[in-house]
Amino acid sequence: MPKVSSVIVPYASYLRVYEPLAAFPEPERGHWARYARRRERPSYQDELRRSLADLVPTPPVPVPVHESGEAFVVETDGVVCVCPWRTRLRGWQALGDLGGQLPAPVLDAVLPPVVRRQAAADYEQWLARNPDARPWIRTATWHVPLNWFVLVADEERLYEPGYETGGAGSAAEAGADAEESSAAAGVPVLRYRTPMVQARRRVARGLKALRDAMDEGALIDGLVDVGRWLEEFHPRSLVELDYGGLVHALPDELLDEDHSAADVAAGIEALRAGDGVGAGEAYARLVERWRAVRERQFSN
Repeated sequence: MPKVSSVIVPYASYLRVYEPLAAFPEPERGHWARYARRRERPSYQDELRRSLADLVPTPPVPVPVHESGEAFVVETDGVVCVCPWRTRLRGWQALGDLGGQLPAPVLDAVLPPVVRRQAAADYEQWLARNPDARPWIRTATWHVPLNWFVLVADEERLYEPGYETGGAGSAAEAGADAEESSAAAGVPVLRYRTPMVQARRRVARGLKALRDAMDEGALIDGLVDVGRWLEEFHPRSLVELDYGGLVHALPDELLDEDHSAADVAAGIEALRAGDGVGAGEAYARLVERWRAVRERQFSN
């Protein structure tokens, strides 16, 4: 993927699943094995910049014409795990959610109705041929969904503050391990990574505590949805919650103090113990923290 720009895109966070090479059938497994040996690979910022650049032409290109052959790669205990980008599939899915996020005049100006209708028709035809398709990556903008934090623990948190690099920028972001290469380039990183078995166990425990304490609601629905998604992957996969571009929108001191996974765990434990006051305090900390982040979407 050619570099489009060096501009930082600050608003997207990610939930990713990395599957071991053994989870992929041939010839895809061979492709990813060769891909994992590359010395340089593009970063999540490169994917975002390309997607934004595709909206500039007339007519705009809402989703790539061809599926991406890129992926994120990590190696743990000698096992190579891959998270395919599947940019085209994710673009189609995101396009379907835009109607509830933007006023109609704004949406029509950015993506004319005829363009959206054609993209929807293309997706419908593609999905008929690929009914079991699912993305390895979920994306959120200007926040991290609270249900994502249920999957991880505070001790799995990695925070590396940024520092001045004299313009090296994100060129080194594409190394073999995202946080190591980003830290080497002076790019801040805040992420959690956990084994799939732990993530699934935490989902089950969290759902039980929430359902025992409250009626159905958005938090429960979101956790059910994430849990179903995780069940579609290899049991030896890794789950990663990455603040992504949000690290560029927030000062180091706020990132350093952000222990949202610990707050979510404390709230669930309080519910399990019947401590409504403790659960409310943990929830209040989370709401205050993430309201402040979302408000940056509308700041100059």
